[in-house]
Amino acid sequence: MEFCTLFLLISCLSWSLFALCDSQLQTSQSQVLLQLKKHLEYPKQLELWYDRKTEFCSLPPSANSNITCEFNSVTELNIMGDKPATKVSDFSGFPIPNKTLSQSFSMDSFVTTLSRLSSLKTLSLISLGIWGPLPDKIHRLSSLEYLDLSSNFLFGSIPPKMFTLLKLQTFVLDDNVFNDTVPSWLNSLPNLTTLRMKNNRLKGPFPSSIKGIRTLVDLALSSNEISGNLPDLSSLTNLKLLDLSGNKLGSHLPTLPKGLLMVFLDNNSFMGEIPTQYGQLNQLQHIDVSFNMLTGKPPPELFSLPSLTHLNLASNTLKGSLSDNLNCGRNLEFVDISNNRLMGSLPSCLNSETRDNRVIKFSGNCFSIAGHHQHPESYCREFKVHVYKSSNGGKGIGVLVGLIVGIAVLIVLVAIGFLIVCRRYCPRVRSEQHLLQKSVPENSTAGLSSEILTNPRHVFESSKSEVQILPSCRSFSLEELKEATNNFDSSAFLGEGSYGKIFKGLLKNGTQVAIRCLPTSEKYSIRNLKLRLDMLAKIRHPHLVCILGHCIEVEQDDNCSINRVFFVLEYIPNGNFRSHLSDNSPGEVLSWPERLAVLICVCKAMHFLHTGVIPGFFHNRLKTNNILINEHRLAKLGDYGLSIISEETGNYGTKGQEPKSWQMTRLDDDVYSFGLILLESMLGPSVPAKTEATLRDELASLSKQEGRVRLMDPVVLATCSEESITVVISLTNNCICPELWSRPTFDDILWNLQHAAHLQPNIAHA
Repeated sequence: MEFCTLFLLISCLSWSLFALCDSQLQTSQSQVLLQLKKHLEYPKQLELWYDRKTEFCSLPPSANSNITCEFNSVTELNIMGDKPATKVSDFSGFPIPNKTLSQSFSMDSFVTTLSRLSSLKTLSLISLGIWGPLPDKIHRLSSLEYLDLSSNFLFGSIPPKMFTLLKLQTFVLDDNVFNDTVPSWLNSLPNLTTLRMKNNRLKGPFPSSIKGIRTLVDLALSSNEISGNLPDLSSLTNLKLLDLSGNKLGSHLPTLPKGLLMVFLDNNSFMGEIPTQYGQLNQLQHIDVSFNMLTGKPPPELFSLPSLTHLNLASNTLKGSLSDNLNCGRNLEFVDISNNRLMGSLPSCLNSETRDNRVIKFSGNCFSIAGHHQHPESYCREFKVHVYKSSNGGKGIGVLVGLIVGIAVLIVLVAIGFLIVCRRYCPRVRSEQHLLQKSVPENSTAGLSSEILTNPRHVFESSKSEVQILPSCRSFSLEELKEATNNFDSSAFLGEGSYGKIFKGLLKNGTQVAIRCLPTSEKYSIRNLKLRLDMLAKIRHPHLVCILGHCIEVEQDDNCSINRVFFVLEYIPNGNFRSHLSDNSPGEVLSWPERLAVLICVCKAMHFLHTGVIPGFFHNRLKTNNILINEHRLAKLGDYGLSIISEETGNYGTKGQEPKSWQMTRLDDDVYSFGLILLESMLGPSVPAKTEATLRDELASLSKQEGRVRLMDPVVLATCSEESITVVISLTNNCICPELWSRPTFDDILWNLQHAAHLQPNIAHA
């Protein structure tokens, strides 16, 4: 008896300890939750998330928020906000007051923080006003089984790396603004049972790969712009719900799986007859194929399906007569066959006067029944004769086809003649255009076409950061620049770098500017150079020095050769990054958290230059003295993209090799240069004077505490946390490693820097 009592006592104690352990969240995960609350701009639904001492796993679940934990980690996170995505037609990629989160919200940073909850199995973030493209890094939540991001303002494409979420079972993106195609890789998700992407702007064909998702139970892609034909869907043997209504699908209705319960194919452009196979779907409860262009007589077996309750065939061109002996299923409650071309008598099972519990709609036909808004029988017969005559008017059709073909041939001949003339008389213009064949049109917003602006990959990062009130780029006259600099007086001289001299100027409107005189290449015509300057000047990003305009000085000779080129830039008053890295420097020395904030700013700018514009800008000569700090300690990168004018791409290899164009220069140069900036941020401004071998030795020494004390800047040592500096040291090693293939992308660099920032207390995030 005493033994049993002792056993029960030990068991109860063990379960109590287990429950206590399970309810106590890791400190790092508590910090992530608080950071998410900050990203979401402190919604009232999370008002119980006070601070790190909050017992998140013990918070009572509510209709608006719920957290579940297992083994000290968050495994389930559900948040329901009060910003539903209504009237998304007003949304154009930029925040809407009181509907979305603010201009400063960054979807990329939000998902970076979210991905640190690596044990998440269920994630539901609904009506929170989150906006922007869904970043690829969502795939880092590799344990996800349930993902619901519905009723937000997410746009662009669905990240392809999500195909690695092999445990995902439910995938819901309803009521967003996704405007790319339906992914073709969805069949790579072996456990997917629910796929819902209703009310978006998805376009393109219905991917045939979906028919390979044998586990699929619910498929809802309604209210999009999906077009083309539907494949045979009979292989989806587990499918219960199919909702493809409100799209642009055409051709014939597809073959459906026998286990379907509900089918919505209305408001499309389906043609042909309703397949007789639909009369064999014995489990079907609801079918709606209204508002299409279906013809022929509906299969009588469809009305008598044993489980069918709702049948909607309205607003098609169905014709013929329904059998007087038509049988209706015992569960049939609603039938709508209105606005077709049906004739004859109305079957008794569809007569609402004899069926009190059944709703029947049949107006707009030619039934021989008094009233009920029926057309005369001639209305339906005329339609039939019209179709018959059209199908037999072979001679008329032949004439019409011949006329169309003749016109098409004439257009082709004119086009060929035009091309020949262009090739013969406009070779120079064609050559210049070829150099910029991927450049953006001059009249597009921020230098991008309207098509690019609707694609999330190309929406500028500046749309997710603070508003910059900057004038658009314009051309300046040389007289304006001379007046602004007092004829380029020595008192206005600021310095000289690899891209020429730079002067401080004051425009007539009182705006302070920096004016850079650029070395030019004789290989460019004035037209080609102006195209390049305009393309570069249209770039806008909160962490790039804004180019306000340019001036091309031309020699007054027979050749009209280019003498000098000037860039007019926004003036950044607080010096460069290098001047803030040492006690011996003129600027105020930055602490480690402040240096991290600068590095994150620069990394965002580089990520934008590499991936946010077409074509990307590489080989940007990254240096700490090209990173400028404004009065708010916001970092901005200068001297970016100038290689498209100077064409200085370094050595090109062995003799006989063609030099790389500025578009093809390897982005690894920028990653390596950024690694040196990371090193200089830790060691101080002496880094550029050292050899590569010395730098690698010193970097290796930083892995030990003794090496850090000996080599690292004292300010960094005094203000950094062990975890934060360790992450940056590892990242620096990867950036400057000799193997190019193993160097990280700026997306990876940004993720690591933000991770280091979260491990560093009291950092002001960029």
